[in-house]
Amino acid sequence: MKAYQQGWTLRRRVVALLGVVLVLLLGLAAAEAAVAAKNRENIDAVLLKTGPLRVQAQELMSVLLDQETSVRGYAVNGDRSDLEPYQEGVKREQSLVTSIRDLSADYPDVRRSLDVVEQQTAQWRAQVAEPVITTVERDGAEAGQALITDATRQQFDGIRASVNTLQDEILTVREETADRVNSTSNTLVVLLIIAALVVTAAGVVMLLSLDRILIRPLAALVSQVREVADGDYRHHIEGSGPPEFRRLAEDIDQMRMKIARELDEVREARERIEWVNSQLQKQAEELTRSNRDLEQFAYVASHDLQEPLRKVASFCQLLQRRYAGQLDERADQYIAFAVDGAQRMQRLINDLLAFSRIGRLTTGFTEVDLNKVMGDVAGQTEAALQYADAELTWGEMPTIRGEEPLLTNLLVNLVSNSVKFRRPDVPAKVHVSARLVDGEWEISCRDNGIGIEPEFADKIFVIFQRLHSKDAYPGTGIGLAIVKKIVEYHGGRVWVDTDADEGTTIRFTLPALEADIEAAKAAEAAADGDAADGDAADGDAADAAEPAGTPAAGGAETDPADAGRQPDGEAREEPPAQADRHGTNGGMKETVG
Repeated sequence: MKAYQQGWTLRRRVVALLGVVLVLLLGLAAAEAAVAAKNRENIDAVLLKTGPLRVQAQELMSVLLDQETSVRGYAVNGDRSDLEPYQEGVKREQSLVTSIRDLSADYPDVRRSLDVVEQQTAQWRAQVAEPVITTVERDGAEAGQALITDATRQQFDGIRASVNTLQDEILTVREETADRVNSTSNTLVVLLIIAALVVTAAGVVMLLSLDRILIRPLAALVSQVREVADGDYRHHIEGSGPPEFRRLAEDIDQMRMKIARELDEVREARERIEWVNSQLQKQAEELTRSNRDLEQFAYVASHDLQEPLRKVASFCQLLQRRYAGQLDERADQYIAFAVDGAQRMQRLINDLLAFSRIGRLTTGFTEVDLNKVMGDVAGQTEAALQYADAELTWGEMPTIRGEEPLLTNLLVNLVSNSVKFRRPDVPAKVHVSARLVDGEWEISCRDNGIGIEPEFADKIFVIFQRLHSKDAYPGTGIGLAIVKKIVEYHGGRVWVDTDADEGTTIRFTLPALEADIEAAKAAEAAADGDAADGDAADGDAADAAEPAGTPAAGGAETDPADAGRQPDGEAREEPPAQADRHGTNGGMKETVG
């Protein structure tokens, strides 16, 4: 900060230089204005005073000559009409004298010469013109001619000489005024040249000053900054010139040091990242080996473990059939426990295998019509639906991109859970529907079963999590975990709608096709246009929103005759375990409350 305060700042230097130039230009401008005003005054004097004075002096001479000629003509002829030029000349003479007197107010020599001409003219009229006119009128022309002598002629010549003197004075004044005009014009030109020289000098000084105090320090600063920009972050930046540049150099140097520190940190972080990457690479290799081990375990579980389990279950069932009633009651109970445990172990192994294969053994995404999938779901759950006297309906379903077997498994698990967790005194109703929300299909599976408490809404999607004992509701506790994994594999999310008034509503999302999104936007725009036409158009649009001939979309309360309801058939009495196996596609379902 101390360096910043040393010396004049760039602003102060520029302001000082511009101030000096401004004062000089203002002084020159004031002088030029004064000279220009004087020059205009002199020009006005030449054009409006001396010029008219010269013309009027010449006209005065002509008027006096007309008077003298008129008097001599009247003395010769005695004709009264010869006096008209004389009389008009007298009037014109008075007008000219008055005008010349006004114009010569600033020229005393001209006024004095005019006074002489006026006196001589008055004497000539009193001594010559008037006596001649009177004598001719009284005594005749010959008497009048006798009065015109050489003396009278000499007297008029004196008037003529005085008029010439007046004209000479006017010419002198005019020349003097013209000289002043030339002088002020030259002075004005000199002042303009001086102003131009001042501007030029100021420009040169400004250019040199800017080169010295601005361009050179800035170029030096730019050169140092470029060295830093080229990678030399250890180069110290020093400023020169005005305090602003030195302060700027200090700021840039501080920024350089900060960047250098951050680069050191980045370099250290990069080294740490490389070390972490190496560790991750090792972990990835270990994970690859672990995956191979898991695949081997899955193979063993699906082949090697199944065979002894089947053997245990088979021989336990043989013992149960052959020695049933021959042993005591406790022995029969132990055998039943062994058979049930072997069967549950088989179902658990199958469910674990199915869970591990989701997303790993893939057939690739294709366009899947969920209406067809719902038909397959209805077929796979037909036995469980008939056993529970349940009703399955669904609305118009979309077409999405996904794996059809996984989506079928997803919906089978949801429908099976809805049927299994029914209320004993109420016929089970399951309804599946879909709607487009923010570019995704939101699919809902709603039932009228026992429902789920809100605090358990997230727990049910965790593998092996159960809300009821296996005696109350059989199953492995992995079905909804499979549902969640399938949904997330397809890029969606799944949750329990805790706002449902009755039963359980499980919702999940799947990405919509671009064509469906565009069609929805077009339909929305059309609906907005129809809304502007009136309430009647709104009603028509609402009616058109439900496609004719589609399966039921209004929930479990829809007409049982709608498409999507299970065909009627004779209910078969089956044990719960067997019904559970038929309705859940191999036992893969979640046991939830």
